[in-house]
Amino acid sequence: MNTFYLPELVEGGIALSDAERKHCTQVLRHQEGDTIRLVDGKGHAAEARITGVDKRMLHLHIGAVRREARDPAVCLHLAIAPPKNTTRFEWLLEKATEIGVRRITPLVSQRSERRKGRFDRWEKVLVAAMKQSGRSWLPELAEATPLSALLESAEEHGRYIAHCGEGRRVPLWQALVPKMDAVVCIGPEGDFSSEELAQAQTAHFVPVSLGDARLRTETAGLVALQWMNLAQEEAFRKA
Repeated sequence: MNTFYLPELVEGGIALSDAERKHCTQVLRHQEGDTIRLVDGKGHAAEARITGVDKRMLHLHIGAVRREARDPAVCLHLAIAPPKNTTRFEWLLEKATEIGVRRITPLVSQRSERRKGRFDRWEKVLVAAMKQSGRSWLPELAEATPLSALLESAEEHGRYIAHCGEGRRVPLWQALVPKMDAVVCIGPEGDFSSEELAQAQTAHFVPVSLGDARLRTETAGLVALQWMNLAQEEAFRKA
């Protein structure tokens, strides 16, 4: 069953006239009588029956709205310095959404290659990935944030910063604390500076490694998220 995005999801009749209507009727060729799945990006979903189609409107009758339980029960927050190549960052946004990230913060650090973002475009990538993967949570995309500001404002109890520099680093899969909201910081291609790493440790961020290989920024972000997601799923499975 194809999934579509409706931010204000309530039971009853409704008419759609936006991009979702075009995708539903013109791309996927849905017709009157078909049943589709709707999500609001906040963890809720519902089935809807198409009651009418015309040139400007898609008429739906939405059934009971339910809370989905498939998405992570904890917040997985990826704070990452976007690479210069925006296509690589969009690939990461897509895959992170499929894995189950809850929040993404584009970081601005001393060695950042990209300090401005294409946020309208990135939001569309997130919505498309949420629908494609069948998830009901739309990741929150924060504004570009200096690393120092994120270190001061982080609310998660699990705090990690990955780097390839000198000094003690714990493998992320060993440092993770199950059933705990977590944020992991990933630096630019040139990595975090020693000054930034010192600031992070002062803010109680645990220095971690992602293995022996030197990874591209977007690969590091994906590896970190997958470790975090697997650890949480395993913890809740055993509970």
